[in-house]
Amino acid sequence: MAVDLSKLVSKRTITLDELNGKAIAIDAFNVLYQFLSIIRQPDGTPLMDKNGEVTSHLSGIFYRTIELVGKGISPIYVFDGVPSLMKKRTIEARMRRRQEANVAWKEAVEKGDLARAKSQAQASTRVNKEIVESSRVLLGLLGIPFINAPSEGEAQASYMCSKDMVYAAGSQDYDTLLFGSERVVRNLTFSGRRKLPMKNVYVKVETEMVNLKDTLSSLGINRDQLIWLGLMLGTDFNEGIDGIGPKTALKIVKECKDVDQMRRAVIEKSGGDFKEDILDVIDLFKNPEVNPVDLEEVKKSAEAKLDREGLVAFMCDRHGFDKERVEKFADILAKTRSANGQRGIDKWF
Repeated sequence: MAVDLSKLVSKRTITLDELNGKAIAIDAFNVLYQFLSIIRQPDGTPLMDKNGEVTSHLSGIFYRTIELVGKGISPIYVFDGVPSLMKKRTIEARMRRRQEANVAWKEAVEKGDLARAKSQAQASTRVNKEIVESSRVLLGLLGIPFINAPSEGEAQASYMCSKDMVYAAGSQDYDTLLFGSERVVRNLTFSGRRKLPMKNVYVKVETEMVNLKDTLSSLGINRDQLIWLGLMLGTDFNEGIDGIGPKTALKIVKECKDVDQMRRAVIEKSGGDFKEDILDVIDLFKNPEVNPVDLEEVKKSAEAKLDREGLVAFMCDRHGFDKERVEKFADILAKTRSANGQRGIDKWF
């Protein structure tokens, strides 16, 4: 699973209005999981059209993207490519959990336990090729740019932010900081109230800005040390060290001058060692495989036009969305983008 730096990072609550005039590279798989998990029926069944094709993600992308554009934000979705071999363990573990959750979901539905059914259904969420492809089709019809990363989407988004092509990366995962993104926006595509699993309790979900420089400054470390800290806590690419939490990990990295010294400190403190070659993991974070797009390419992709006729055919004729509602929001998007376009594409970059 992604590294948990929630107790250490420097972050603040923001409004979408604060991102007006900014381009944001959004980790597409990250938000697809969100939409597929959250947009479901009471028993956990995802939204589907008459042919049984899942449409929860299409609903999420359509309405939330138009809302973002309406706030003066230029979203650029970044899709994962081939995952790193070092992520194999994480992928296999996720698949096992989803399979187990899928079984538990069906059992809960049979028993009429809707609360448990929805919770287990959310845990069983998976993104397949059909969902990815339909998402790309929808974005193309909306005229919203997207980029296909050769490997990790969050690495590509971080690269674009570090090269000043976009203002921030949009992702839930703190791994994005380890990849070097100067700014990370969390809860960009979902805010409001969220029900805690298996509890009749709701928590407020607000958009957050996480700043890399502020985080490093407040912790008194550099980015290399932040990566070491992440390794101890565990990332998508390595298992963490049992018995070492955020505070202990921070203490260790502050006392160590290099990776070897850090590793010796870990062994001495916990009695355990890393299971992976941490030099390879460090190199992945510092030198990830990315699509070397330049600013002009990004600007050009952001100039794509809305295909209103194609959008209605795709959303309404094929997937059964309400035509009047889709046309209404398509008109809102067209007017907003027209107004934004008059101010010039350079405004966002």
